[in-house]
Amino acid sequence: MSCFIEFKNICKSYDGATEVIPNLNLEIQDGEFLTFLGASGSGKTTTLMMLAGFEMPSSGEILMNGKPIHDVPPHERNIGVVFQSYALFPHMTVAENLAYPLKMRGLGKNQINSKVAKAIEMVHLDGMMHRKPNQLSGGQQQRVALARALVFEPDLILMDEPLGALDKNLREHMQYEIKQIHKELNVTVVYVTHDQSEAMTMSDRIAVFKDGKIEQLDTPMNIYNEPSSDFIAGFVGENNLLDVGSLAENSNLTSIKTLSESDHDGAIAIRPEDLKLEEDMSEEDDIIFRCQLREKVYLGEHLRLVCDLGLQTEIVAKIFDKQSHESIKCGDFVNLVCSSNNVRKFHRT
Repeated sequence: MSCFIEFKNICKSYDGATEVIPNLNLEIQDGEFLTFLGASGSGKTTTLMMLAGFEMPSSGEILMNGKPIHDVPPHERNIGVVFQSYALFPHMTVAENLAYPLKMRGLGKNQINSKVAKAIEMVHLDGMMHRKPNQLSGGQQQRVALARALVFEPDLILMDEPLGALDKNLREHMQYEIKQIHKELNVTVVYVTHDQSEAMTMSDRIAVFKDGKIEQLDTPMNIYNEPSSDFIAGFVGENNLLDVGSLAENSNLTSIKTLSESDHDGAIAIRPEDLKLEEDMSEEDDIIFRCQLREKVYLGEHLRLVCDLGLQTEIVAKIFDKQSHESIKCGDFVNLVCSSNNVRKFHRT
């Protein structure tokens, strides 16, 4: 894929003193689905709004197909935008909402009717073209908002928390629908969310934002399995972040064979699903924790165990072999083991 969008040394300040985006450099590939993931205030939406043209960078430039666009008004950038609030015209029908951006571009009636029909079919709203937004469910309104962003065949689709108002089941269904449309159209999508699961499910790549900077930009698999910092390890998915210095002094910790003295000023991260419950400790185990079970929760596909390592340190395990461990109860001492291949080491950030 070739570079389609480029942020070059982008800075953004609202008051002239504090930079909410200090120095952003980013390339977005043609046809990819890139997600901006981060907590509130991390800079992801500000970055999206600068790309849309609704916010102006304080310095730096944004390029589309190699050409600067910061002097191009939003309506001339050929970008479709989908907001969480839907932003539909309440007095217009579904068909009229979809036709509006086409009329603004001066298309003829036959072209408009053809494109509206195609967009309605794409988002599976057949038979609803004459309804108004207040006659639609939340999921249907979101489909209309998506269709309106697609109907004029934009070069780029921007989505700002578009599924935040939907319930869990509908949100997951819409994730699949949006991803399928992306594959069919091969259009470039930049998607903003604070939902880690959503980002992992939909994205080709994820840019994780913190304090206006991209902490890591990579595929979902690499971000989950190879986090670049303890922040990423703690933010994306569930992780046990453990201070090595404290563990070295903890008598409940039986063995960590893979750590050296030089690691003692850092941290390790272990995913709960990478821990196993063993009755007898073996010298072959790379890492062994002797801990006391504090909480045991049955969650269908797995048991969630919260254990006390001592020194006010907890460790969480997800045990998928449920039946063989039904007899353990809170208060029991247990052995949690894992392979060194599943441990990530970090210096504290």
